[in-house]
Amino acid sequence: MDIEIFEQLVVGPISCNCYIAGDPVSRQAVVIDPGGDVQQIFAALQKHNLTVVKIVATHAHFDHVLAAEELKALTGAEFVLHSSDQQILDHMQERVAALFGIQLPPPPKVDGHVTDGDEIRAGETRLQVVHTPGHSPGSVSLVVPDQLVFSGDTLFAGSVGRFDLPGGDGDLEMRSIQERLIPLGDIAVYPGHGPPTTIGREKLHNPFLQDY
Repeated sequence: MDIEIFEQLVVGPISCNCYIAGDPVSRQAVVIDPGGDVQQIFAALQKHNLTVVKIVATHAHFDHVLAAEELKALTGAEFVLHSSDQQILDHMQERVAALFGIQLPPPPKVDGHVTDGDEIRAGETRLQVVHTPGHSPGSVSLVVPDQLVFSGDTLFAGSVGRFDLPGGDGDLEMRSIQERLIPLGDIAVYPGHGPPTTIGREKLHNPFLQDY
């Protein structure tokens, strides 16, 4: 079923796209990549009178999870991600301090893990979990068939996610795009950073995909 309540918020220190996907009948919602500015996210939920049933990270990099613990406290919802990114989350503070000189709060507590083929439900809104590793080992994309994909940092408008961070793998990322995302058809792509795009546009114009 199509998403009928949809919010895109730009949050946190690296301008992460946080998405809210909700169902107008049940007033249930999923929050994707709460990368900061928890009050902005919570205000959007209140605007639509939504109850959060799941908080999902497309991957465990700090700029996608900074507000997860606070959002859990405000909503009572579970926070989930792919288990292959658990180590990245566990060592988030020391790695970010070493790489960027940024001091972070402790990582959010994970309440459960998602895996390829899972379905996340919020009323009649359903998101299919597609494992798309490469940017990180546990990167996932969330798909509404024939409508859209939340691609995290795997695929951007005109670019792809960096793969030079711990756990990154450029060849694996390109396989994820070619084998898991391109076959979805010409649907809308809502990435973890930057503007939306479409699968068709990226097939034609994304310079990283032209050799594949």
